Amino acid sequence: MAFSEQELLSLVASVFQTQSSDEVFVGIGDDAAVVRGNSRQVITTDVAVENVHFNKRWSNAFDIGRKVTAANIADVLAMGAKPQYLVIALSLVGDEGLERVRELAEGIKHEADMTGAVVVGGDIARADAISIAITAIGSVERAITRSGAEVGDGIYISSLTGWSAAGLHMLTHEIEPLHAVHAMALNEFRAPSLDYGIDFSRANALTDTSDALLISCQSIAEASGVNLNIDPALIENAYEFKELALLAQSVGIDVFEWVLGGGEDHVFLATGVDLPGIRIGDVRKGEGVTGLEMKKAPQMWRHFQ
Repeated sequence: MAFSEQELLSLVASVFQTQSSDEVFVGIGDDAAVVRGNSRQVITTDVAVENVHFNKRWSNAFDIGRKVTAANIADVLAMGAKPQYLVIALSLVGDEGLERVRELAEGIKHEADMTGAVVVGGDIARADAISIAITAIGSVERAITRSGAEVGDGIYISSLTGWSAAGLHMLTHEIEPLHAVHAMALNEFRAPSLDYGIDFSRANALTDTSDALLISCQSIAEASGVNLNIDPALIENAYEFKELALLAQSVGIDVFEWVLGGGEDHVFLATGVDLPGIRIGDVRKGEGVTGLEMKKAPQMWRHFQ
């Protein structure tokens, strides 16, 4: 093993060191954290496994830390909640080296700092592959669920989906990044940019699109008992669509394969009246998702192929 357990624990504690405050009474360094609770708490957990959710050949440790943390924080934000605390369980193979572990921890902290969330504890173990499991805890006054969509709502996304799928395509097909649009796609795959500034607090329904925009639309339609009618022309008018479409065309792919079926964007999907973001359709009576006339169904993001 390239380091002792005590060296590893000391390093991680130094990155995530927390001072006692009105919210965190006991942080890293004891058997468990002690934090201030809330009458309405949001709790979610997510695990990222090497060669399934991230690949060391494609991403540095800092970006991997950012990406995994963003996935968890996005789930809290998708409930209309404020992220507060993170607990991390890290499995390592033992040959990473302390500097790489530090970079991973700093990537986690960088993303957590974007919303004021604090890492308050966790666990470290040895395994055959690297895995990072994060439990995120937040607080909310009014939880916004997938079941609140109402007939007459508009359908909005916080930004254009498909960039992460484009980056994954470039990496798996070994396409050299020659233009700024290539770099943007690669960056969004390696460490997706969460739309932290979007205000969907007035939304009737809200979810994260990490599994794919079409899957997220279907989840809201089913939970709310309504029809989500998507207008592709509205998507085509979106900011950055032309750049993504040109990239897709250059590799022989229908851009809507990426926009509708690509995963890991962590764009937020909401329904409501006069919301910010990109309007892509409206909520109607009925069921399911309509308005999409593609030559074939998009290839969806799946953990289990």
